[in-house]
Amino acid sequence: MSSSDTFQKFLLDDLNIRGEIVRLGNSFVDATKATAYPAEVRNLLGQTIAASLLLTGTLKFSGRLSIHARGEGPLSLLMAEATDKRTFRGLANWSEIPEAQKNLAELLGNAQLAITIDPEKGSRYQGIVPLEKEDLSMCLVHYFELSEQLDTHMILGADEAGAYGFMLQKLPGNGDVEDEDGWGRVIQLAKTLTLDELSVIDNETVLFRLFHEEKLITYDAEPVKFECTCSRQRTLSSIETFGSEEALEILEQQSFIAVDCQFCGVQYQFDRTDINKLFDLGQGH
Repeated sequence: MSSSDTFQKFLLDDLNIRGEIVRLGNSFVDATKATAYPAEVRNLLGQTIAASLLLTGTLKFSGRLSIHARGEGPLSLLMAEATDKRTFRGLANWSEIPEAQKNLAELLGNAQLAITIDPEKGSRYQGIVPLEKEDLSMCLVHYFELSEQLDTHMILGADEAGAYGFMLQKLPGNGDVEDEDGWGRVIQLAKTLTLDELSVIDNETVLFRLFHEEKLITYDAEPVKFECTCSRQRTLSSIETFGSEEALEILEQQSFIAVDCQFCGVQYQFDRTDINKLFDLGQGH
């Protein structure tokens, strides 16, 4: 994959259209190596991660953005989280290998797809994405049209080599008032870009081929990396949800409690001393 593990913004200045390209190679391998995902699940997870990174480009503050769904279909959990620093993590759970021909709503079953924005300063915001379209990119485009009244075009893909995404969005304002057909023209050009091309052709070549007749401004590509936020202390705190009685019952059967991080695969182990300190128990327990 060309220009692997990068996020790049660009602007069609006269038309008031912004765009982004994200490509994930080794970072996506790092994010998924802890779990033996079936190809269909891994590819959909890759699309979701790519989408979350594209959407961080719309943030005007420091924080994180997640795309999250829980359902009753063969795909019971789909989650990706990215930050304005271009770090990400993702997770999917499945009860059976989903059929590739099913649409997203059928894969997830009775589910809601949510976009959550969590700024470092300020209030959390959540929007619900209707699962009324066939795939994730179409659902997200529909979401922007309904909730933000922003014309959007998005391509998402993933394969054994990595994941990638491409987005265009018409910003508020008229841009060049003499070019009323600008958005339609740009979309027709963007629709000629295939997933195969996006996965192997570098950004500069893609953008030149599509938009060499437009006033194109490109910004420096930013590195993207997988980063898990788990820690020993956070994992220990999660054991509090068990309660002291259940935690001690587990330790009656084994010498430690082991907790695996589902995102990165790291295992944390906690012995009786750790549990006693957690619940403020005496050493006699």
